Amino acid sequence: MRIGIVDTTFARVDMAKYAIEEIQSLVPRAEIVRLTVPGFKNTPWAALKLLREKECEGVLVLGWIGRSLTDKITYAVASMGLILVQLETGKPVIDVTVHEDEAESDVELRNIAIDRARKHARNLVLLLQGRDLTKFAGKGLRQGRPDVGPILEDLGDKYIEW
Repeated sequence: MRIGIVDTTFARVDMAKYAIEEIQSLVPRAEIVRLTVPGFKNTPWAALKLLREKECEGVLVLGWIGRSLTDKITYAVASMGLILVQLETGKPVIDVTVHEDEAESDVELRNIAIDRARKHARNLVLLLQGRDLTKFAGKGLRQGRPDVGPILEDLGDKYIEW
């Protein structure tokens, strides 16, 4: 299994380090190809390069987005580029992004980044192994935060009439 990892120098946490640790713990023989680019706008190019030139089976893209409106617009545009890479190659490109306005402190941001990188690395491995994720559907699983769990079906007579 050859897995690509794209990360950026803009990030404030080395998320690739934790993603690589997770992948190696799950698939010790996996070959990991890492490409670091300056910012999130460069990630679609890097993901495509890893899929085409390095023949990776899937790519994990680790991004960090600032608080400004410019950063948010940049993210939206580059994220669309990542979607196009998936459609063009038919291979999974998992967007693992931390937004600085998700947390109030650097400690919380770091924890989000590490958790999100590890959990999405696990998700990519499962996809590449052809594992069915259906058993996880509707479970309220989160990457970067604690899982919230499902909304139970037995809520009694509590429902909203439309």
